[in-house]
Amino acid sequence: MSDKRRGGLGRLLTGVAWVALLLALCLCGSDTIEEPAAKAPKKGVAAGRPPAHGLPPAHEPLPGAGPKELVIKDRGLKAPIEGHGLDQAGGVEPPPYERPNAVAWYMEGPQPGSAGAAVLVGHVDTPQTRAVFYDLSTLKRGETVRVSRTDGSTAEFTVEDVAVVENDRFDAAKVYEPREKDRAELRLITCGGTYDREKRTYTANVVVSAYLTGKAT
Repeated sequence: MSDKRRGGLGRLLTGVAWVALLLALCLCGSDTIEEPAAKAPKKGVAAGRPPAHGLPPAHEPLPGAGPKELVIKDRGLKAPIEGHGLDQAGGVEPPPYERPNAVAWYMEGPQPGSAGAAVLVGHVDTPQTRAVFYDLSTLKRGETVRVSRTDGSTAEFTVEDVAVVENDRFDAAKVYEPREKDRAELRLITCGGTYDREKRTYTANVVVSAYLTGKAT
């Protein structure tokens, strides 16, 4: 990972950045809507689990290339990936509500398929409709997540863990740092838990952890 990308990951790991990410990603509603149109999965739908045994071996990291599209075939998900940085508050800038089916890649961190943990975030819903990651918590260990890249290749990841993490128990280092040195990993993150009508935000986040197991061209 380049020094620039290490620096970007370091900024993302700060507690301030995490709070900002929650506000940007999970704050739903408007002055006239008190809660989102669709309910996010509640705590317990996917509890934190240890990595499963018997999953395929990791593939060596791929050369650097930007992401274009996220595909989870078994969930009927096909979404464009937008490169985003940090907003003024220090959190990852998610796609605007006007593009609820788009996914944001934290472009100052690793590229999907390269060594390190690449971060993709998306809304679970908007004040009007379900969004790209509404069904994220239903993913199972062993399922395949594909990311097409600008060099024409497709990075294939295998899900090894799905967790619903309460906001007040979120450990940024555990979520964003790679689990194994020099392995290419992927994090998919959206809102979860229950919707707090007073604070107008969700109480937890769904975090899917996956690692590179193949490449297609």
